[in-house]
Amino acid sequence: MPVKKSPVPIKKKSATKKAPPRKAARAKVAVAKPAAKPAAKPSTKKPKGRRPVGPEAVHEIFARFQKSNPEPKGELDYVNPFTLLVAVVLSAQATDVGVNKATRALFAIADTPEKMVALGEERIRDYVKSIGLFRTKAKNVFLLSQQLIENYNSEVPRSRDILQTLPGVGRKTANVVMNMAFGEPTIAVDTHLFRVSNRIPMAIGKTPLAIELGLEKIIPAEFKRHAHHWLILHGRYICKARRPECERCLISDICTSSDKIL
Repeated sequence: MPVKKSPVPIKKKSATKKAPPRKAARAKVAVAKPAAKPAAKPSTKKPKGRRPVGPEAVHEIFARFQKSNPEPKGELDYVNPFTLLVAVVLSAQATDVGVNKATRALFAIADTPEKMVALGEERIRDYVKSIGLFRTKAKNVFLLSQQLIENYNSEVPRSRDILQTLPGVGRKTANVVMNMAFGEPTIAVDTHLFRVSNRIPMAIGKTPLAIELGLEKIIPAEFKRHAHHWLILHGRYICKARRPECERCLISDICTSSDKIL
């Protein structure tokens, strides 16, 4: 008797799952950026903390400096206002000793704007290549020499504002030139003077400009011409950054610094 075959079950196709509908992409909304704020002016406000020494103490400080060194001199070598200007421009972020070594030969052959321009930027560069940033400085010396010839009859201007229009000349450089070349009672704030003024303290400030303006208000007129030289030399050789030599300091009894080492 023939055996009946059981029918093969037919597999039902599983329903294909439909992918969930994609969410509509959100439209990007452009967000306007806030307008750039104008550059802030250098602050001349005194930071909170210690109080500066009083007027009598300031007078005593400079009276002692004057007695010890009546005619303080800057340590850059120069032969006239033009070479002084060049030397100060070259001295930025460099030592006076290093600048003097480079300018000794340079000034022997180029001590006027005309001679410096005739020398040319490339040869100026060769003379000052031992100084940091010498390429930029050589270019500035060449350009400022040109401008002195073209605009100022080869004379160094006596105005701070005009000096600062020359290549490589900032406020400190202008103040040094005005003081040393023309006897103006300006105060050139370098790192040494900035440290000393804040450390004693006399004028307290977070910027060189704040220190300069503060000292101008408190230094007696009789001491102003040499004031910045006294303070720079004091900071360079006595009131040093890492270890002030308070045992040799003329004003240690007046200074109220917490850095004092006695």
